[in-house]
Amino acid sequence: MTVLVVMGVTGAGKTTIAARVAEQLGWRYQEGDALHPPANVAKMAGGTPLTDEDRWPWLAIIAEHIDQWRTEGASDVRLVFLRGSHELLATRLAERRGHFMPPALLDSQFATLEEPSDDERPIVVDVSEGPDDIVSGIVKRL
Repeated sequence: MTVLVVMGVTGAGKTTIAARVAEQLGWRYQEGDALHPPANVAKMAGGTPLTDEDRWPWLAIIAEHIDQWRTEGASDVRLVFLRGSHELLATRLAERRGHFMPPALLDSQFATLEEPSDDERPIVVDVSEGPDDIVSGIVKRL
């Protein structure tokens, strides 16, 4: 088993894609947003971008989950970077309902995003395709 960390800015489809990949492969799935401390969720819901200082506790929790899965037999950790244009993701966010992350934070997400480097062996996916194509492409590359 491989631990996949699906990353991208808000609206890229992380939840949809990660859940579908996990289902297709029969792997466990952990929603990253559910690991945010309540203060982070409140801050973002209020329209304030997170700082690096805000993110550290969340990243530590994610690292704990990864470490646990590796202890249980995961042999590798891979990044899946969902890349999309600002225009596409802004359109998606304008249509999304019921999520704590307001569309106004998209600019700050693009500004702070650190794309994975080649040495991290990321699977980079263009999110302009449909979810089925994205998922099948990820599974093939694994």
